[in-house]
Amino acid sequence: MKRIAGFIFTLTLVFFANKAMSQTVAELQANAKAFMSQGDYTNAILILNRATQLEPQNIEIIKDLAISNYIQKDYTKALEVIKPALDMDAVDDQCYQIAGTIYRGLDQVKDCEKLYRKGINKFPESGALYNELGELLSGKDAADAITEWEKGIEADPEYSKNYYNACRYYSVTNDKVWCVLYGELFVNMEPMSSRTPEIKTIILDTYKKMFVETDLTKSNKEKNKFAATFIQTMNNQSNVAIQGINPESLTMIRTRFILDWFNGKSEKYPYKLFEYQQQLIKEGMFDAYNQWLFGTAQNLIAYQTWINNHATEYGEFFRFQKGRTFKMPKNQYYR
Repeated sequence: MKRIAGFIFTLTLVFFANKAMSQTVAELQANAKAFMSQGDYTNAILILNRATQLEPQNIEIIKDLAISNYIQKDYTKALEVIKPALDMDAVDDQCYQIAGTIYRGLDQVKDCEKLYRKGINKFPESGALYNELGELLSGKDAADAITEWEKGIEADPEYSKNYYNACRYYSVTNDKVWCVLYGELFVNMEPMSSRTPEIKTIILDTYKKMFVETDLTKSNKEKNKFAATFIQTMNNQSNVAIQGINPESLTMIRTRFILDWFNGKSEKYPYKLFEYQQQLIKEGMFDAYNQWLFGTAQNLIAYQTWINNHATEYGEFFRFQKGRTFKMPKNQYYR
């Protein structure tokens, strides 16, 4: 009986071993991702190493393995894993992002910059690579950084992070038009982002600075025709600023701005952000939108009070916002 039991046990081991060996690469990757989601990168690496033996050219496996090694702070190994992928036919811009992040972890700035530029040359419409390069350059030259972020906005207007960095840059350089526009685009693209409260505060503060002047056009040095038109149209509403700049006055100013803009200027300068604002006005949700945009930055208690007193309006806007994704189209870059 013991010999029979031992034989059955051996067969069982062989069965499970064969089953493990017969797992597809897709199954192995799924198991590895499960470990990654749990923060168990040691087991993820173990499985991914076996998957690469089965399919050494599988770019998705390589990316997961490089990321797992990077998070484990084994930067040298991570770079060793990702480098071959950069010469594969299936390479994508994410491979360059991963490799760049590893180079930054190794503090190899020059190699990282070369890598990003090579990636941009290969993927000229990758907003992510422009953003990464801009962030890399921002440590030594902010002017070079904003050039890359602007290129990213023009090439890939749906990618949000270039707007975030550009907004922060323009808040420092006091370029009010592009600060408020890029900031508002970012918060609509990432309404639930941890960075959104920061940008909301910047937008509100910039509007306050904008309306310090009684005539916005006098101090405006903007040569860009779109921006100059924006300033002139906003200046037409400046008398409302006598009430102070807050969510209520900004709702009034911006409503009048949109009515003015769509009375002749929108044909020359179509702009998705303004079209969205016009839609909200028509739907009766512009007040709630401006409270969401400025209220938390101005006075959190007052904002909560507004929600309590306008529960229906807030609920309608919340459901509307939750059910949509804001995207900027191409051919609306005016900077």
